[in-house]
Amino acid sequence: MPELPEVERARALIEARALGRRIAAVDDSDTYVCRPHPPGEIASALTGARLTAARRRGKTMWCETDRGPVLGLHLGMAGKIVVDGAEAGDPKEVLGTTWDRFTVEFEDGGRLVLRDKRRLGRAVLDPVIERLGPDAAEVSAREFRERVGHGAAPLKVRIMDQAVIAGVGNLLADEALWQARISPQAPAGSLSRPAVSRLYHSLQAALASAEANGGVHTGEVIAARRRGGVCPRCGAPMRQGVVGGRTTWWCSREQALRRAAGARAPGRATV
Repeated sequence: MPELPEVERARALIEARALGRRIAAVDDSDTYVCRPHPPGEIASALTGARLTAARRRGKTMWCETDRGPVLGLHLGMAGKIVVDGAEAGDPKEVLGTTWDRFTVEFEDGGRLVLRDKRRLGRAVLDPVIERLGPDAAEVSAREFRERVGHGAAPLKVRIMDQAVIAGVGNLLADEALWQARISPQAPAGSLSRPAVSRLYHSLQAALASAEANGGVHTGEVIAARRRGGVCPRCGAPMRQGVVGGRTTWWCSREQALRRAAGARAPGRATV
């Protein structure tokens, strides 16, 4: 699944190869991917415009234009962005043009495509981003503590809430929590300030590693998220469960759900 590092690669691809090119035509005929727009509405807004900037917050991307309308793009569960044959997005999917869901054609003959086998990606005009929390790669340690370190929700649910922190998906959450040696089931407000800080730094390290190595799937614990898997650090069996409706894996020894030293009763993290 594309997560923040994969989406950032897709944004960077658009920035490197698609900006400044005039749009000659748009295929927005897939009414599910382009909902709520009827066929032709996105095309009418974008044809003749040039893309001027490619931006991202969390897993949401958008492209600004010189005529005003903003094109929002989301990769969904397995989508890719393809520009003139170069692609970025889900690193595991090998997709042909059969799965092209939304296409921008440029006057010079090139194309920008949202390619998505599962049809869960989105192309939309003027996306709403105000409800998203700060980007996970840019949030400060202080703001992270203020947003994450309180409440009774399981910690994994808290950090995956896009209104709290934008960009943390299922694999990234498991990787960061494993690196921090914190249970995904622990109530967010039960963590001590040092534990919340440790999670913040683990998340930043996981993001940096994923961006350097080609995606979240390259994380240290990801290959152990399977039946019979063992913790790469201590060798204890990995445990599987469901947290917040998402399949979750954790080390049975180092991430056991227990009151850690320095933890406190549920409440707001001090800053």
